Amino acid sequence: MTSPATARRLWALGEPYHALTYFAEECRSAAEATGLRGFWSTYFALRAAPLGPVGAEVVTATFYNFAPAFVARRVPAVWDLATPAAALDARLAGVDAAVRRVLGEEWPGSAAAAETAALLAVAAAAVDAPGRPLAAANAGLPVPPEPHLAAWQSLTTLREHRGDGHNAALLQRGISGVGAHLLAAAAGRTAREWLVRARGWDDVAWDAAADELAARGWLAGEELTAEGAAIVAAVEADTDRLALGPWRALGDVRCDRLADLLAPVRRAVVAAGTWPDHNPIGVPDPG
Repeated sequence: MTSPATARRLWALGEPYHALTYFAEECRSAAEATGLRGFWSTYFALRAAPLGPVGAEVVTATFYNFAPAFVARRVPAVWDLATPAAALDARLAGVDAAVRRVLGEEWPGSAAAAETAALLAVAAAAVDAPGRPLAAANAGLPVPPEPHLAAWQSLTTLREHRGDGHNAALLQRGISGVGAHLLAAAAGRTAREWLVRARGWDDVAWDAAADELAARGWLAGEELTAEGAAIVAAVEADTDRLALGPWRALGDVRCDRLADLLAPVRRAVVAAGTWPDHNPIGVPDPG
């Protein structure tokens, strides 16, 4: 039986490839060609595009951990600059160019890329959509014919499926978006400075959330209490469990093969400098 650890390992291996769309210069250039300007307008437009021209409320709700005012400064104004269809085209064009730089011109048409895409397609087809809006929106998109882009699209569907489940695990425990960031920082997975800058929360909101978590017995200063550490572990365990369905559909043997295929891809992305250290995504080392 495929274990929850498999879900975590494949997320850790695949996330840097997905995240080219956030951090690679080629992706920013492709977005700018549509009329988008600035990192965050690009981020919100490209990530939200599968949902259609939604407003700030929907983006805040589905992304979960951004400050509402931070979102509202960009959404829905981004749709005046680029339609969702244009944003979808831009993210594929940007990833295409970034992959060719990072992995070389031969990899997109290689047998390894084709095998990676085929395995990921099986997993992505097994995504359970109810209660998973970002996964469902991405699963409803056409799969590009090029293997390296098909792999990227499937990884995007799978990581949004995982993220939707993570949000459910947080919500079930009454943990807010900013509260989740405090717990992640206290657990050492990322840094407050990154999170405040990259998710839009100010010191007032951060300190109020810290007081709430301290009152619940989960924080002592900036450190997790024993109960807080247990809560963090429970959220992560539930996230892994809720992400497991697609990987069970793939099965242990094919999951292991996919891990072997993704490992050198991850190394190439990291070596190219397109996976910043201590970024706010908080992905663990795959080991």
